[in-house]
Formats: sequence, C-alpha cells, structure tokens
Amino acid sequence: MNSDAATQDGLKRGLTARHIRFIALGSAIGTGLFYGSAEAIKRAGPSVLLAYLIGGIAVYLVLRALGEMAVRNPVSGSFSEYANKHLGPLAGFMTGWTYTFEMVIVCLADVTAFGLYMQFWFPDVPRWIWVLAVVFFIGAINLLSVKVFGELEFWFTLVKITAIIAMIAGGIAIIVFGFGVHDTDAGISHLWSDGGFFATGFGGFVACFAIVMFAFGGTEIIGITAGEAEDPAQTIRKAVNTVPVRIILFYICTLAVIMAIIPWQTINSDNSPFVQIFENLGLGTAASILNIVVITAALSAINSDVFGAGRMMFGMSHAGQAPQVMKRVSANGVPWMTVVIMTVALLVGVVLNYLIPDQVFLVIASLATFATIFVWIMILLSQFRSRAQMSADETAALKFPVPLWPYGQIFAIVFLAFVIVLLGVIADTRVALLVGAGWLVLLTGAYYKWVKPAVSAADRSGA
Repeated sequence: MNSDAATQDGLKRGLTARHIRFIALGSAIGTGLFYGSAEAIKRAGPSVLLAYLIGGIAVYLVLRALGEMAVRNPVSGSFSEYANKHLGPLAGFMTGWTYTFEMVIVCLADVTAFGLYMQFWFPDVPRWIWVLAVVFFIGAINLLSVKVFGELEFWFTLVKITAIIAMIAGGIAIIVFGFGVHDTDAGISHLWSDGGFFATGFGGFVACFAIVMFAFGGTEIIGITAGEAEDPAQTIRKAVNTVPVRIILFYICTLAVIMAIIPWQTINSDNSPFVQIFENLGLGTAASILNIVVITAALSAINSDVFGAGRMMFGMSHAGQAPQVMKRVSANGVPWMTVVIMTVALLVGVVLNYLIPDQVFLVIASLATFATIFVWIMILLSQFRSRAQMSADETAALKFPVPLWPYGQIFAIVFLAFVIVLLGVIADTRVALLVGAGWLVLLTGAYYKWVKPAVSAADRSGA
C-alpha cells in the first residue's frame, strides 16, 4: 500500500505498524510515570504498585472497547465520532472537546515537567523560559508531515524503553549484588519494612488513584491514529494488546525496583524518582543520563498530545462540531490550523509556570485526570451502546471484540466513576472536579447555542 495515500478528508495514511506500535508504547511512558509517580508514591507508599495494577486493568478494558470500534470503523474523529453515532450529537461534541481539553491540560503538565527537568542542569534559569522554548519546538515539528511525527515518536520511545529496561536490569543487579551502595541482606524488604506495604493506610492507597490514572492518560491516542494508519485492523489490534505488558514492565516493575533500593519516604516530588535513585546512590553521571531520558519522555508526550488534539479538532470540524477553519490541510496532509491553536493554548503553560511554579503540576494533573476519565467513560458507554444496537450476525463478524463482555465494561465504568468521586473528596484535587463540572456545563451551553442550530439549518437547507 502507498504510505502517502490520502484519506477522503485530506489526511495521509503515513503511519506504519512500526510507528503506531511505538506511539502506543510511548503514550504510556510519559510525565505521569517519570515525574507524577513521585507524588503517587508519596501518597500511597509501596501500595502504589497495586494501584497501578488495578488502574491498568481498567485502562486495558477502555482500550479494548476503543479497539473494537476503531477496527470496525477507523475515522479521524475516533471516539468523538463513536459517541456522536451511538450516544447522540451532544455526547460526541462533549467527548471531542473534553479530549482536546485533556490534551491541552496534559501538555501543560508535560511542559511544566520539562521545565523542572532542565533545572537539574540550569537551576538559576527561570522555568518559564524552557517551557516557552519547548512549545515552539514541538509546534514546528507537528507542522511537518505525519511521517515525520511518526518517525520522531519512534525514536523518542526507543530511548525511553531502552532506558527503562536498563534501569530495571541495573536496579536488579544492585539489589542482588549490592555494589557497595545497597545492603544485599535487605533484598526488597523496603517494599514492606518501612511502615508496611500499605504504609499510609487505606486512605493513602485510595488517594493515589487520582495521580495514578493521570499517568495512563493519552493511551487513547491509539484510536486517533486509526485515521492515518496504513492497516488499521492489524496495527490497532497489536497496539492495544501490548498494553498489559507495558503496564507490568514500565510501571509496576520499574517502581518496585526503585522502592526496593531506596526507602519510599526519601522519594520527593522536586524531580523525577528515576533521577533521584541514581543521585541517592552517588552516581551523578547516570543521573544526568537519566535526566536526558526523562526530557525525551516529556518531548515525546507533548508531541503526541499536540498530534492527538489536532486530529480530534480536525475530525470534529468535518462533523460540524468545530470551526470550519480547522479543516484546513497543508500540502503535507497536516491540519496546520489545529497545530497553531494548540501552540497558542500551550503558551498558557508559560504564564502558569511564571505565576505559580510550585502548585502548577498537581492542579494540572488533577484537571487532566477528570478530563481523561470523562473521555474513557464515554468510550465505554459508546461501545456498550454500539453492541446493544448490533445484530447477532454483526457481533459475530467483529474482528476485535472486547473480552469479558459485558462485565468487564461495567467494572471499568464503575471504577472510573469512583475515581471522579475521589477527586471531589480529596481537598488537593477538589478544584479539578469543580472546574471539570463547569467545563461540561459550558460545553452543553455552547452546543445548544451554536452547534445544534447550525446543524439544524444545514439539514433544512439540504432537504
């Protein structure tokens, strides 16, 4: 198949199986793991490992639901289009714009983390300067062809995966052999000896889910890539099925090694726990190398977020749910106006890092968690309704049906609703629930004021 083949809406199918596999891998290895995990460990202690496992199961069920729909109907609007079709135009409008909101917010978290990482080497340079630089760099990259985006993500992700596997191997070697920096008699006892596995109690374990679920945000980009994939049926299936391995290897194994080597209480949220572990062991050079890795992770995440939000706005513009200017596509097959809009939105991150550098990450992460979980719930509800509308023959013909139907989907919906309630219960994250509720009210008002009348007028004129 010609990799430059254009789709009906002007995009080009330039993402190969290799690109999508690594985009899927990279989406699960970002700021939530390299930086946000420090806050999760602080809240829950070693029990954060169980939280990542439970959260990972829920995310896998969400992605299988998305995979079923994406393989059956690969479109650029992805889950916004699915919600539009199966739950109604208002649901599709709210899902698409909340995902865009999610990507902007996650991007703000990622550019904030990038500024923090750069302070490891340049502590006297204001963080906002680094944030400004990275916003313009990623904006320029996303104006190039989708092939360039896919290739860049491939190399970014390769660096992250190599570093994580090397860190796990090195950490295991330190646990087993000591090398003068770890008591081999202690083994992995730090996972339960410093206050127990549930060191902060059940309350601390539950409280960490707000940060844990933020770490998985962005994995739904797998559905967005379907519109530009060369072979959606094969690539989406393979990408989604790697999720359980990624969660076990990149989250649970990695954080278990970190907390086995150094007591969890010594991990702080000033920088990445990946860097801290080598600093605490006196390996300054390794810490510098890992800082390069976490910077790469942040760049990768920002790159993916700008891509995902841009393609979502592009798809919604074709559905009449976003300004028509977002339909504009460059000669390279890139919806350039959406990239410009995302770049301008990210300049908010520059202002926030200038005004409230100390509180910005937790507030942003909480907002992103609300938006992420809302989108995931809409994906699950769309797939649930989709199945209910299918005949027995259509269900039997599905190429990538969800597992554990319907009980797995019900579990995931109830669990995600529980996490949203948690946001309101915990004082530090309550602002996220309030802002999120306000956002949904604004979207509802915008839909009935502008979108529905415009669509009705278009229907009448076409009748």
